[in-house]
Formats: sequence, C-alpha cells, structure tokens
Amino acid sequence: MKKRLLCTLLAALCLLTACKKVPEPVEFSTFAMNTFMSFTFYGKGETENQRVQDQINVTLRRLDSLFSVNNECGDVNQINRSKGQRVEVDAPTVELLVQALELCEITDGALDITAYPAVRAWGFTQEEYRVPSPAELAELTEKIDYTVVELGLESHSVPVGPDGEPDWSVHAERDTVTLPAGMELDLGAVAKGFAGDQIAASARGSGITSALLNLGQSTIAAVGAKPDGSPWRVGIRDPEGEGYFAVVELTDMAMGTSGGYQRYFEQDEEIYWHILDPDTAAPAKSGLSSVTVVSPSALTCDGLSTALFVMGLEKGTQFWRDHPELEFEAVFVTEEGGIYRTAGLEGRFSLAEGYEDREVTVLE
Repeated sequence: MKKRLLCTLLAALCLLTACKKVPEPVEFSTFAMNTFMSFTFYGKGETENQRVQDQINVTLRRLDSLFSVNNECGDVNQINRSKGQRVEVDAPTVELLVQALELCEITDGALDITAYPAVRAWGFTQEEYRVPSPAELAELTEKIDYTVVELGLESHSVPVGPDGEPDWSVHAERDTVTLPAGMELDLGAVAKGFAGDQIAASARGSGITSALLNLGQSTIAAVGAKPDGSPWRVGIRDPEGEGYFAVVELTDMAMGTSGGYQRYFEQDEEIYWHILDPDTAAPAKSGLSSVTVVSPSALTCDGLSTALFVMGLEKGTQFWRDHPELEFEAVFVTEEGGIYRTAGLEGRFSLAEGYEDREVTVLE
C-alpha cells in the first residue's frame, strides 16, 4: 500500500514538473554598430522565435545604417557633410537626437554628441592614435557645443505597430537637422542604448517576457526576469583586470558601463582613453576608472555612464541626488580602486567571488 502510494506521488510530481518545464532558450549573435552583440530569449515556438530574431536583425541593420558616421547614405554622415545646410532625416534619427540632446542638457554638457572632431583628432576612429597640441585642442573645443544642433520637427511621435515594433513606415513628415559648418555629430555614446530600448520594446510587443540583450561594449537590456522568476545576473568588469568584480541583478532593467580601460592608447608612459571631456577636448581626468549605470532605459544607461565618468565621483554623486526623475542607480570605481554604489542598488548588487574583501561605500 505504501509502495503504491509512493509511486502515485512520484507520478504526480513528474507531471507537475513537466507542466512547469523551463523552455529552451534561443541564442544568437551578430555584428552591428561596430561591435559584437549576443541575444538570449525564451520564445513560444520555432516560427515565433525566428520572427523575433528577424525583427532584431532588421532593427539593428536599419539603425546602424542611419547612425554610422561612415555610411555615406546614413543620416549622421549626411549631417556631418552638410556644411551648415538643413538635412532631412528619418524618424529613428530624430527620436534618438531628441533624447540624446535632453541628456546633454540635463548633464550640462558632460555628455556632448558634437565631440566627434576631437575623437577623430585623437585617432580613436581609425586607431591611428596621436596627441593633439594644446593649440589644436583649444581649436577643437570651439567645435563642441550641443546647443547649436537645430531640430526642425514636423512630428517625432512614431506609432507602434501591433507587434510592438515602432512603425516608422507611417511617418510621412520629414524632420530636419541643421548643424553649423565645421561641426560633426557622433551618436556612439547613445546609439547602442537606443537600439537596446527599441529591441526590448519589440520583444515585449511580440509576447517575449524573458530575454537578455547584450548590445556589446557593456550595454545590457533585460526583458523581464529569467523563466524561473529569478533576476538576470550581470557582471561588472574589473577596470584593472579581465574578470568581474561585482554582479548586478536585473529585472526589466538595463545596465551600461563606461571606462577608460575599454579603448585607450599609451604614449610616453601616459595613458589616453576615448572618453573625452567636452570642456577640454582631451581624455577626461576625473579620478574614475569606470562608471556603471542601472536604469529602465538602456539609452539613459549609455549616456549617463559617459557623463558621470566625465563629472567624477563627487559631481556624479550630487547629480544622482539632484535627478531622481531619471530613475537611475550607479556604481563608481576610482583610479585608486575604491568602489562606491548608490543606495538604490541595495539587494541588487554584490561583490563577485575573489572580491568579497573589497570595501564598498554606499552613497546616500
């Protein structure tokens, strides 16, 4: 009798387990926006999974073509070659510019999307590195000013289709951008975040409730949680090594990291990194090694991580206190190895194995 009862219970347990079986993840990767990207999502069938994958690829190719400074047919390239003339642009470009310029303004220019001439002068675009002279740097700072970017907006409200994808095809009006001659745009600090937000919205509209989108260069967007309800766990790279010094738990959130270790060169025993201070047109010397931002918006994460790196720990912390409406948290790592995190990451931030003895200062 006991044996029969045990068998019955085991059979019931097996049926229950089968009903709650975790679906197999769909994983694929691609190269876009000059970086390697990888995606993991849990779909509802082979046909639906392929449709979501196709949507992601189409979105990335379209945005990449519009935002690349090297694509002669793209909006950004045409703006940069316009010699001060008005340029008609597509809806996604306007959507990104509106959001990017808002971040430039709220950060008081610590993020400035018109710093491309300086980035190019330092050789970061083609990896032909050089150190500009003080006179050249002074001249370059005159070409950095986001406030002179002029948007002629007919309409930048893009309807969302039934699948959750922005329906850019119905955007009949043509918006315009005007940039003074001699100035150039570069949306690299915000483009991958914008793409992450667009793909995440599309995935949700397609019924995807669990996905991790790795846009490369430390830009991550999480759709929901894992299928078992646990949060996605994402590592923050140690600026001084190859491993991860901390882990952040994400549920329907995004994360972006900016650090001097990501792109740099050395000359005469001095290190020069690609994050430039718009006020000097030179690598930002703020005392920080990296900044990680966590927010519902991947674009906010990308833009603010760059801006906070330029600001430094003290100003960056005060910016966090002054702008709760941006709904972001941050992790700062100083050049001396100090780790600082904002209070809102309580319960979502932990030190990785091997780093448990490091002191973490909580910013209130």
